[in-house]
Amino acid sequence: MFDYNAPANLLDGRIIMVTGAGRGIGAAAAKAYAAHGATVLLLGKTEENLNRVYDEIEAAGHPQPVVIPFNLETALSHQYDELAAMVEAEFGRLDGLLHNASILGPRTPLEQLSGDNFMRVMQVNVNAMFMLTSTLLPLLKLSSDASVVFTSSSVGRKGRAYWGAYAVSKFATEGLMQVLADELDGTSSARANSVNPGATRTDMRAHAYPGENPASNPTPDEIMPVYLYLMGPDSQAVNGQALNAQ
Repeated sequence: MFDYNAPANLLDGRIIMVTGAGRGIGAAAAKAYAAHGATVLLLGKTEENLNRVYDEIEAAGHPQPVVIPFNLETALSHQYDELAAMVEAEFGRLDGLLHNASILGPRTPLEQLSGDNFMRVMQVNVNAMFMLTSTLLPLLKLSSDASVVFTSSSVGRKGRAYWGAYAVSKFATEGLMQVLADELDGTSSARANSVNPGATRTDMRAHAYPGENPASNPTPDEIMPVYLYLMGPDSQAVNGQALNAQ
């Protein structure tokens, strides 16, 4: 496991957006960020799940989060602009953005992968992520110490058979992170890095490996050290790196 002990006040006063915040790793990250002092913007498509995370954060006495229902698969460019305008009006800046939301798509040989399925995965995992990044970048640059964290995968670092569009989308994720990091290097206080969560006890993992015993993998809460490290000031000098949570 990534070795980092986050101080309790690590993220005091920070405004951090988490995509796919309704469950799994996104929900764990949102709660971890809130527990360390951040105001978390919970973005996701299922309002019921986001409200549950909101309630847990509020019940724990952490800074009041914000629920943002937003469908990355269908969102149009003007909706991204409206989202950025809302964040600017409410908070004036953004200190962190965790790109966590993604879909698995069919695990099948490329030969049998339909164009529609391929494009749907790329829409959520790549296009929407680019739109969100480019639209929110001016707000991130207004922060004195902003961090963009991209969620990768082992199949986004070395391709494997039958991982189809998901693997391709994660290679694109690494590419987007590297290009952004290089552009930010020396020109901004913002930075960009990627995290490969590794095998984690999530619904997506269970779907990808139905025969696996979920208890053999760590819970999302257990892989949070790297997510906290990259969002806090201790990682200020880290840019363009591909890190592993485990």
